[in-house]
Amino acid sequence: MSEKKLPLKQIVSASVFALIAIGLTMVTPTTEIAWVTAILVLTIYLFAFEIVDVDVAAISIMVLLGLSTLLAPFMGLEKGLVDNQQLFNGFASNAVMSIIAVMIIGAGLDKTGLMSKVAAFILKVGGTTEKRIIPIISGTVAFISSFMQNVGAAALFIPVVSRISARSGIPLSRLLMPMGFCAILGGTVTLVGSSPLILLNDLILTSNQALPADQQMQTWGLFSVTPVGVVLVITGILYFVIAGRWVLPAEKKAEDSTSTTASSTMDYLHNTYGIDYALYEVVVPEGSPLVGKKLDDVETSYRIRIIASKRSGQETRIGPNTLARDTEFEPGMVLGIVAAPEHLDHFVEKYDLKKRDSLRTFSESLAATKAGIAEIVIPPGSNLIGKSARDVWMRKVYGIAMVALHRNGKTLGEGDNIRDLPLQAGDTLVVHTAWDNLTRLKKDRNFVVVTTEFPQEEERPHKLGWAALFFTIALSMVLFTDLRLSVALLTGAVGMVLSGVLKIEEAYEAVSWKTVFLLASLIPLGLAVETSGTARWIAEQTLSVVGDMPVWVIQFAVAALATFFTLVMSNVGATVLLVPLAVNIALGVPGANPAVFALTVAIATSNSFLIPTHQVNALIMGPGGYKVADFMRAGGIMTILFLIVAIFMMNLVF
Repeated sequence: MSEKKLPLKQIVSASVFALIAIGLTMVTPTTEIAWVTAILVLTIYLFAFEIVDVDVAAISIMVLLGLSTLLAPFMGLEKGLVDNQQLFNGFASNAVMSIIAVMIIGAGLDKTGLMSKVAAFILKVGGTTEKRIIPIISGTVAFISSFMQNVGAAALFIPVVSRISARSGIPLSRLLMPMGFCAILGGTVTLVGSSPLILLNDLILTSNQALPADQQMQTWGLFSVTPVGVVLVITGILYFVIAGRWVLPAEKKAEDSTSTTASSTMDYLHNTYGIDYALYEVVVPEGSPLVGKKLDDVETSYRIRIIASKRSGQETRIGPNTLARDTEFEPGMVLGIVAAPEHLDHFVEKYDLKKRDSLRTFSESLAATKAGIAEIVIPPGSNLIGKSARDVWMRKVYGIAMVALHRNGKTLGEGDNIRDLPLQAGDTLVVHTAWDNLTRLKKDRNFVVVTTEFPQEEERPHKLGWAALFFTIALSMVLFTDLRLSVALLTGAVGMVLSGVLKIEEAYEAVSWKTVFLLASLIPLGLAVETSGTARWIAEQTLSVVGDMPVWVIQFAVAALATFFTLVMSNVGATVLLVPLAVNIALGVPGANPAVFALTVAIATSNSFLIPTHQVNALIMGPGGYKVADFMRAGGIMTILFLIVAIFMMNLVF
């Protein structure tokens, strides 16, 4: 077997990064800082070129830091870069436990069907165009994120965006990143929107203790940062609306499983039975010759099957005890029809109907996640043997619309009077039905459900009250108490399980363990950067270069430095480290406001778009099928825009 050769690009890039690491280690003041700097460069290299998956890279760096304790004598160190007793603290950190909790809370709300309704509303308002849907989703998430942790807002909307993607045909990868970025930007709108801004006033008060009375800084109000944050959110939305076609991934990398299932099912039925049916939405206009006729008058003649209807001002009718063959057509009625394209076109032309290009009225109820084509067999002993579909009112009683019947190697379709034929043991019925209805039919001894590859998630709308209660409790604890974020959110998550909104197995499945390991494994690196003095050394070296420049240039350098640190360590750690430094710099610069410099750090630590180290970016990476290169392409421009807009607005407002 031939060995796999490394691409030339990787060899060259590895060499360049190695030279950078060696060069940096030669100018560092201590051996410990030199090693941490080298590992930092290695981490950036692994992330940028994806030599291995990002979670594997993060775990490898964590293990390497742990091994430094054993290898310390050979590395010229007195002790390891990170205390091994603290190496795995990331898995119990506030951030990681909070992410686990919000994933479970989001899954609970989704299980009640609430997120499907939100998705349907957004589709109704925004249609199916990317340039209308992105502002609605992103603006909503940014608003929510301004009052709660941004990772929580993003986690709640992932199911919504997934459903919108499935029903609009827009790739999930083109919707999740704008949503995620705007969730981060929303954290800059109020002083409770992100952890750094929550900490800001405490850090200012701490700095005041060492300052004379005439240099004391005023603390910031809840909405002091709102003008800056709102403009940042608007900038983010406009960026994706205008430049999204170029910076967002063009293809759908993480395919929706239910859409794939529906497609493969139709391919199978086409190959097996020669059925070439599709789903259409048709409107009955005023004056159509169809008005006043009944379903039974046209279905067999025109080889169509009507599976859903909606009268003006009424609810959608689909499933058991809704549609029947004596249902009359009315003006303005919307019909959901399963038919071959040529038969549907003939029917539409004959009765002057209006065929829609895509599902609108039934985008929710007939989505691939909710309904589709299935196979059902009549078993020996079934009470339906000898009776026809017409005799038992199959569509009305059982909620299944038969579109074909396979018997003795022959497939009969619309136009062959299949609903008048007495059923026999062994008959295979090809039907259109809602998936939750098909799940119920699996327990009916009159049928054997052959189709297994369909969404069988059990929605629990009756648990909506409990889900809303525990979500409200968790949110109230976050906003109005001093309880740790993780404890507040886990209260809501545990409540979802105890109240039966979610089963414990479903809660485990809701957690993206790739995200958990990615974030937890990076926390020791941030600890090493901070405790070794590496962060302070980098900050001092950077600011010494711009010390004699205009105030706004120095402020820009502070913001850029905060941006860099938030990519490789926690935003809280970066804020705690840089705020005192920024205040001291401002005090030595004529005309500089130390409180604004402190605010610059707290806002700039939200400028985390380049690599998926921010909690929100790590959260959307798996569902969106993103690679690090996708973040670098879209996030690179966003990072620059953030710096320019933030500095401009702070100088304009303050």
